[in-house]
Amino acid sequence: MRVLLVGAGGVGTAIARTASRWNLFEAMVVADHDRVRAERAVAAAGARFTAVGLDAGDEKAVAQLLAAERCDVLLNAVDPRFVMPLFRAALASGVNYLDMAMSLSRPHPDDPFATPGVKLGDEQFALAGEWESKGLLALVGMGVEPGLADVFARYAADHLFSSIDEVGVRDGANLVVEGYEFAPTFSIWTTIEECLNPPIIYERGRGWYTTPPFSEPEIFDFPAGIGPVECVNVEHEEVLLVPRWVDCRRVTFKYGLGGEFIGVLKALHKLGLDSTSPVEVGECRVSPRDVVAACLPDPAGLGDRMSGLTCAGTLVRGTGKDGKPREVYLYHVVDNAASMAEYGSQAVVWQTAVNPLAALELIESKVWSGAGVLGPEAFPADPFLELLTSHNTPWGCEERTPKGH
Repeated sequence: MRVLLVGAGGVGTAIARTASRWNLFEAMVVADHDRVRAERAVAAAGARFTAVGLDAGDEKAVAQLLAAERCDVLLNAVDPRFVMPLFRAALASGVNYLDMAMSLSRPHPDDPFATPGVKLGDEQFALAGEWESKGLLALVGMGVEPGLADVFARYAADHLFSSIDEVGVRDGANLVVEGYEFAPTFSIWTTIEECLNPPIIYERGRGWYTTPPFSEPEIFDFPAGIGPVECVNVEHEEVLLVPRWVDCRRVTFKYGLGGEFIGVLKALHKLGLDSTSPVEVGECRVSPRDVVAACLPDPAGLGDRMSGLTCAGTLVRGTGKDGKPREVYLYHVVDNAASMAEYGSQAVVWQTAVNPLAALELIESKVWSGAGVLGPEAFPADPFLELLTSHNTPWGCEERTPKGH
C-alpha cells in the first residue's frame, strides 16, 4: 500500500513516526502546505517516507500528486476545512480515502439550538453512491473520537448487549501543561468549531436534534486515576455515525472541558474571535480564529511540558445478553510520558494517530473491506481491538452500576 498523508501537524507527525515504527506500507508521502514541517515529520522515519509541499485545498494538485506517487489511499490529517477538496480529489483519482474529522456542519439559520442545519458529514454522505459505484472506500471519522469510540459501540452491540438504550461517548483527561496560562492540547481551530457549534443528539423516533453549547453537564468518573470531570454536550461525529450502523435509542457526546476552558471559549465567542470570516486589519484580511490559533502554542510541541493521562471512551447502557440491565465504559487511556518516550508525540495527538494506522493495516490485509462512505462501526470490531492490543496499546472495559440500580 502506498499512502498520501496530507497534513504534518501534531497528528500527521505522530502518524508518520508510528507508521515507521510499525513497519507499515510500501511508501508514505507526507504533504503539508509548509514543506519544512513535512520534512521534519519524516526526518527519522526512513527511506520509505518522503516529504512534499502541497495546498490541501487545491483538488487538482492533490490529484496530480496521487497519480505521480501511485498512491492507493489518501489519509487526511488536516483540519476539517479541507475535508471536501481532499475527499473529492481521492474520488476523482480512484483511490481510497480515510479521515479523522468529517465535513463541516452549518447551523440552522432560524432555529440553531433545536433543529440541525447541515450536519457533520452530510456533504460526504451525499456522494456515497459515487464511491460505491466506483468500488472505492471512504472510511470517515477514523481517529480516536470519532473512530475508536465508534468501534467500541460496535463491539458492545455485538458482544455485550441484547438492546442498547444509550451510546454516550465521554472524553476526559488530567493533563497539565507547564509554563502556559492557556494551552489547548489539540487544534484550537477544530476545538472552537466543535465546542461552539450547537451540540447534536440522536434519539430513536425523533432523529437528530441540537441543543445550546455546553448543555446537560454531568460529572463523569474516568478510570486510571483521572477521576471525576464535568462533561458537557459538544458537537461530534459519533452522534452522526453510530445510529447508521448500531441499533440504539440515544447517542450523545460529552467532553470534559473544565470551567476555565469553557469560559475562554465563551469569551472568544462574545468577542467574535471564533469567526472564520476574514476581517480587515490594516492592509490585511485575516480570520479571527486563525489569529487565535497563531497566538497559542502548537499542540504538537507541548509534549515535553505535558504530564498526565488522556482518556477516550464509550459508555453504553442497556440490557445485557442475560436480560439484565447493564452499563459499561469501554475506554483507551494514554499516558503522556509513555507516548513521548516511545514515539516522541504527546498523548492527545498520538491517541488520535494510532487508530487510522490500525484501520489501514486491516484494509491492506482485507480484514476490513467495503465500498461507499462508511464509518468505523460498519466493520467488525474484534480485529481492530486485537490489533491495538498487539501494538502494545491496550483498551479496557469497566462494568458500572446501571442507572437507577
